[in-house]
Amino acid sequence: MDYDIKDINLAHKGRLRIEWAGMSMPVLNKIRERFSEERPLKGLRLAACLHVTTETAGLVKALKAGGAEVVLCASNPLSTQDDVAAALVADDEVPVFAVKGEDHVTYYSHILSALKYKPHITMDDGADLVSAFHFIALNKWDALEPSVREWGEKLSKEEKSEFLSNVLGGTEETTTGVIRLRSMEKDGVLQFPIISVNDADTKHLFDNRYGTGQSTVDGIIRATNRLIAGSTFVVSGYGWCGRGVATRAKGHGAHVIVCEVDPLRALEAVMDGFQVMPITQAAPMGDFFCTLTGDINVIRAEHFVVMKDGAIVSNSGHFDVELDLRGLAEAAVSRRNIREFVEEFSLKDGRKIYVLGEGRLINLASAEGHPSSVMDMSFANQALSAEYMAKEHARLETKVYPVPRDIDKEIARLKLLSMGVEIDTLTPEQEKYLSSWEMGT
Repeated sequence: MDYDIKDINLAHKGRLRIEWAGMSMPVLNKIRERFSEERPLKGLRLAACLHVTTETAGLVKALKAGGAEVVLCASNPLSTQDDVAAALVADDEVPVFAVKGEDHVTYYSHILSALKYKPHITMDDGADLVSAFHFIALNKWDALEPSVREWGEKLSKEEKSEFLSNVLGGTEETTTGVIRLRSMEKDGVLQFPIISVNDADTKHLFDNRYGTGQSTVDGIIRATNRLIAGSTFVVSGYGWCGRGVATRAKGHGAHVIVCEVDPLRALEAVMDGFQVMPITQAAPMGDFFCTLTGDINVIRAEHFVVMKDGAIVSNSGHFDVELDLRGLAEAAVSRRNIREFVEEFSLKDGRKIYVLGEGRLINLASAEGHPSSVMDMSFANQALSAEYMAKEHARLETKVYPVPRDIDKEIARLKLLSMGVEIDTLTPEQEKYLSSWEMGT
């Protein structure tokens, strides 16, 4: 079995951490039990480009229980938990290509390693795996890393045809990836159907809001050991992730400022009790900054140079493009790593700006990502969407689909059941009333 991880000897530690996380993933465990009996993914190869964490290990085990051959690579260079990668290789014989801190070239060589398995189903977090596949399909060699480009260019016409026609469909985990995939669909280049797991209510209402909220603040505190209470905390972006971070920062006693471009979200932030203003006004005021927009250069050089001495800047959007670190580096006279995951940039006038986790996902760079009880629902969506794709791919068009509503509701039902929570059911009279246009008064 081929793999590339940091150290196979870390497997014991990873095994125990995976077991701990699994205790809080009852929905996924229930799905895994059914999968082991029904084997709905038997005979299928599945390539997953996800954060290699304890929760992801639970998903991989469920997919394997369903009969899938799984290969796993990282969806972010700093998010891999090396002990988890080792345990998956040693205990589950999963080809894993992920090392925490891997460089850009290695990152894409690992994606290539996953693609070489010629998957029937792709599973993405950020759409890097699917994007690399499409660059090869569309002969966009300039967009590929040299190692991927070299391999793709060597494919014969027959090999390329087999490689491209092998994929039945895929799934996508996060907002940023869905944006990329919908752009592919709009441009008419999408090659196979994709299910947007992020659109499921049992994903974004909980994972994005509560998971990102807690884990991002956790990551900032672990990296800095600074007090949040009494500080001014600037949140750029008020989607579900931004809502979560703003709420948790407020809960820690911070004065929270929200920066937004969407008038409806900005209005909602105001109604939620937050101060709203442009980043140009917020930049001199903030003690902590966190971007969660999915866009590029949200905090730029002109914002960095007016920040307070000691301002702490982080990102919890999927890619490391939200902070203009090149602009900050050009404005700085020196830079150094002052502690793990904290880089100090010294400006000409002596002020210092601190960037966390190289501008990458701080909740995974310096912390452990979302709590397992939240990822239980997200990865239940992934597992059931993979099953749905395996069964229904032939009738699906080449487009981005939401998670089927019955899957979404079933996951919510199972989660409530695991929590010991009961809810009401409609009486026949109530069902009739809700389905009738004639019954009004």
